[in-house]
Amino acid sequence: MNRIQADEKLIRRLGSYQKIALIVGVLGILALIAGFFLTSGEDFFSGYLIGWVFWVQVALGALVILMIQNTVGGRWGLVIQRVVEAATQTLPLMAILFLVVLAGIPHLYEWAHADVVAHDELLQAKAPYLNVPFYVVRSVIYFVIWIGIAYLLRKWSLQLDNEPDNAALRKKMRNLSAPGILIFGLTVTFASVDWMMSIEPHWYSTIYGIMFGVGAMASGFAFSIIVLMGMLKFKPWSGIIQTIDVSDLGNWLLASIMLWAYVAFSQFLIIWSANLPEETTWYLARTQGGWQWVAIINVFLHFFLPFFFLLVRGTKRAPGRLKKIAWLVLIMRFVDLIWLIYPAFSPGKLAFPWVSVAALLGVGGLFLAIFFRQLAKVSVPPLYDSRLPVTNVSEEAHGHVS
Repeated sequence: MNRIQADEKLIRRLGSYQKIALIVGVLGILALIAGFFLTSGEDFFSGYLIGWVFWVQVALGALVILMIQNTVGGRWGLVIQRVVEAATQTLPLMAILFLVVLAGIPHLYEWAHADVVAHDELLQAKAPYLNVPFYVVRSVIYFVIWIGIAYLLRKWSLQLDNEPDNAALRKKMRNLSAPGILIFGLTVTFASVDWMMSIEPHWYSTIYGIMFGVGAMASGFAFSIIVLMGMLKFKPWSGIIQTIDVSDLGNWLLASIMLWAYVAFSQFLIIWSANLPEETTWYLARTQGGWQWVAIINVFLHFFLPFFFLLVRGTKRAPGRLKKIAWLVLIMRFVDLIWLIYPAFSPGKLAFPWVSVAALLGVGGLFLAIFFRQLAKVSVPPLYDSRLPVTNVSEEAHGHVS
């Protein structure tokens, strides 16, 4: 089989991006070190948690997209397959960076304090689940499962490059991905409860895990679109990506933000209509003292603006416009995490967790350095698949490349 090589310009560009990302990551880590000494433990670790969870969501979103593609097929998944595969290979890094979250357990979770639990009947009832050893064990299990699935899918995918007619490999990928989606749903639900919802252990929502998982998928699609649209002018991508591919990715992004909005609003409607004090306090902390403006901005820029733009056929078929919408969605995913996490440490009083920006840059720089390195290794799509003929990109799509 004649392997099609990526444009040398693309390889050099990815190498440059890797170096820039590494520099940004180092600067972000230095800012985090400064934040550790300049802020309280709660401010530092809550800010770090926000930035860390943001990039974990991108990696997890890429993982579930990859499993969906292997299960149902479709050109849309093939054109971003290498991008999401590279993103999933950052999960070992995210597991290592999780050690900082473990170090911050006493500052993040009140259930980690024996003296607090001793005077709280509800925390005592939840103690068999909410305790430090079990928290650590569960988190290890999550990462082992995610990293294992990502490793095998990437390994088998690269084997198919050299063995395009190996039906057994394709079956392995499908057989792992189909139940993997269900396993993903369970592990992501428990992870969101452990890492985020248990910050306020007196409050709970059965929708929270779904909201987290759908948000991760939106993050994965937005990130993949940004990267793919950036590579559109390089070979072999310029001869493969068609207008319909760009439109399909726009539809997936639209569907993911619609599902996120539906789930988030459902949680709000159910809790608010029930009007139970133990449930509404969570929203009261996030709709008073200035946090209500963050909520309004989040609803408008995270859902309404992307929703109406993506309803327009021309936006979804123009790479430049779609890339801008994807950037907006990705930025608002970060804002949404601030709104979900930080009011627990500043209820009813708007405060800006600047450490979260340092974490966004520090963790993100390392994340992107590994991502670009992995993408440069295999920066061509799976051209062995007959659904990806090497044709010229349509004039409509090519004319809108940003």
